[in-house]
Amino acid sequence: MSSESDISGFDSQPVPREVAVLQAVQSGIGGNPSVISAARGMSHFGEHALGWVGLAAIGWVADKPRRRQWAGVAVGAVGAHAASIVIKRVVRRPRPNHPSVAVNVSTPSKLSFPSSHATSTTAAAVLMGRLTGLPLPALLVPPMLLSRVVLGVHYPTDVLAGSALGAASAAAVLAADKKFGDRPR
Repeated sequence: MSSESDISGFDSQPVPREVAVLQAVQSGIGGNPSVISAARGMSHFGEHALGWVGLAAIGWVADKPRRRQWAGVAVGAVGAHAASIVIKRVVRRPRPNHPSVAVNVSTPSKLSFPSSHATSTTAAAVLMGRLTGLPLPALLVPPMLLSRVVLGVHYPTDVLAGSALGAASAAAVLAADKKFGDRPR
């Protein structure tokens, strides 16, 4: 199975399928300046998992009976982010670099796989959703994943792998909480 699509690029060479998806997303919803602006805002919020840590801190302060779980949200988001960084450095996949793909935000590295934003967002959304009873993974994860493609900084497989890693990170936090969480002091 070839990794090339039938879509031709600027130089009449076949375009890799993932670049074709980036082109389609960017020429569709990514053509709207409001979408680019929202995607940039999400990017800044999710950078280094800091927005998720901030929300966890607010929960920790406001919801004293569940402070341990709110701390778990922060640990899950930061742990997921750290895991994604380690994998990025092992895999070393470069970010999209095709003349037809617009890069609409700066990035702290040139490495693409997996998306750290997708990883930390999924971990935080799963953990906060479990804590609040709200469908946060369904509400928060798809827009963050799509934003990374709209911004031209990740391939679709980067965000999908990042989301899977984030879900695994959240599962690890939940398992640890189940095993160690309610021990007497």
